[in-house]
Amino acid sequence: MYSPAVTAIKGAAMPGTDKKNNFPDERDTSRFQEKVLDFYRRNGRHDLLWRKTTDPYHILVSEIMLQQTQVPRVTIKYPRFISAFPDVHSLAEASLSEVLGAWKGMGYNRRAIALREIAVLVVSEFLGVVPDDETVLSGFPGIGKATAGSIAAFAYNCPTVFIETNIRRVFIHCFFGDQVPVSDREIRPLVARTLDSEHPREWYYALMDYGAVLGRRIPNPNRRSTHYHRQPAFEGSDRQLRGRILELLLREGAIIQNDLVTCIGEKPERTVDILRALAREGFVTVVHDTVRLHN
Repeated sequence: MYSPAVTAIKGAAMPGTDKKNNFPDERDTSRFQEKVLDFYRRNGRHDLLWRKTTDPYHILVSEIMLQQTQVPRVTIKYPRFISAFPDVHSLAEASLSEVLGAWKGMGYNRRAIALREIAVLVVSEFLGVVPDDETVLSGFPGIGKATAGSIAAFAYNCPTVFIETNIRRVFIHCFFGDQVPVSDREIRPLVARTLDSEHPREWYYALMDYGAVLGRRIPNPNRRSTHYHRQPAFEGSDRQLRGRILELLLREGAIIQNDLVTCIGEKPERTVDILRALAREGFVTVVHDTVRLHN
């Protein structure tokens, strides 16, 4: 049962919603901040493990995991991954098969390769310390502006300005009335204006939790965003087939390509095309018709 603070989510407008593109004044900004923070104090997900640490490496792992995976799944996989690779050095030294084994069940396996590559870069170029500069972070494999900003905010409490799904949902709902479409270029100044620059870590946690509950209680405001797109079906997709191939290689170690195609049971041309893509991306190597995970 949610507290009365949550009732503001459904129906009643927040400060700034009475006009399209209403840029909040100082009073509205304070009211908005207090409403979001009050919700967070009462209903925030304070028990999430990655919120109980400021270890930059642990934050890095959690933010990469959360890019395309729901929180309940990450709550299961995150502690196991950290147990397997407790620091950036252990991840940098791990083989791809070890990393993919720990990542199994998360999906979007490119993130596992990117995370391992980041660990190697951090060890070799940054003395084992994850940088606090979001410009540097955004140049790392698999890290865009949003993830770079979130790592800087959560690991180092930097007052960065970034937009992700739940943050976007809050601002569209609270400040853009019925406007369609809404671009991130319009949202970003509002994120900057309302940012609690003294406590950005807590503020962004609060925004994300507010947006997560908002998404469950009203029609999704993000449908009005220029960045909105539906997640394609997983069943029968290339993504599912890629996962099946990698799972087979994790189990078998190495396998003749024709045998792999037979085991997968899809059209040979499709499976071979995906194998070639996996090889280009650094997941697998194919030598003399033998396929194995790249190390």
